[in-house]
Amino acid sequence: MVNRVVLVGRLAQDPVLNKTASNYSVATFTLAVDNKRKRGESGNSTVFIRCQTWNALAENVVKFTKKGSLVGVDGRLISNSYTKKDGTKATSIEIVCDSVAFLGPKGQTNSTDEGLFGEDSSSDSNVETIDITEDDLPFN
Repeated sequence: MVNRVVLVGRLAQDPVLNKTASNYSVATFTLAVDNKRKRGESGNSTVFIRCQTWNALAENVVKFTKKGSLVGVDGRLISNSYTKKDGTKATSIEIVCDSVAFLGPKGQTNSTDEGLFGEDSSSDSNVETIDITEDDLPFN
């Protein structure tokens, strides 16, 4: 059996970087991917897919992308079950990315030597510590 997902889309919002209690980095973002409609139907629909990256890849995603950035992701699907506030059970599906290709931000055709945005993105102002044990990690 194979669990592999490859998608190209744009970030629906800026990625968020968190640190686990064990100091692992985890970045989450939502990827907007167009669904082409059949011939004769007007317009496209968009699917929004939650993605997560870990460690150095997570830090690079936060450093080099922002809302509107075009990226390609390669990873695997995971499902999470949870209970909503109203007591009903629900399941969410996310992609744990093994790689992310930075294809460029919205409206930009070439990257520069200064990085994708021509600015210093080394600030840790959006880093938050979250409490996750090593048992919560999606890898061994």
